[in-house]
Amino acid sequence: QVQLVESGGGLVQAGGSLSLSCATSRRTVSIYTVGWFRQAPGKEREFVAAIGWSDYRTYYADSVKGRFTISRDIAKNAVDLQMSSLKPEDTAVYYCAANRVRLPVGIAENYYYWGQGTQVTVSS
Repeated sequence: QVQLVESGGGLVQAGGSLSLSCATSRRTVSIYTVGWFRQAPGKEREFVAAIGWSDYRTYYADSVKGRFTISRDIAKNAVDLQMSSLKPEDTAVYYCAANRVRLPVGIAENYYYWGQGTQVTVSS
């Protein structure tokens, strides 16, 4: 069983930066990819970014490419999402997720483990 706990959400002005972290439990041998998704009120959950647990390969949605950076912190056994140049449309609950096998990273249904989410609000 893999447990994921997000932290770092909050309120920031447009153009500002915020960093999220996804702490994983010690039993990470079954993780293949860790991804970040977000869901705004009234909208479907959408892919933000992902990173391969072993190969560190990164993937980004077009909407965040160049503004967000996903990375793996080995010491903390966590995956971080550094967000900059934030826009009001980035406002959402951000979820960390992990899958166990190699599957397309941009599809929420391909992820088996999910965190509880953390709110990010960007004011204009």
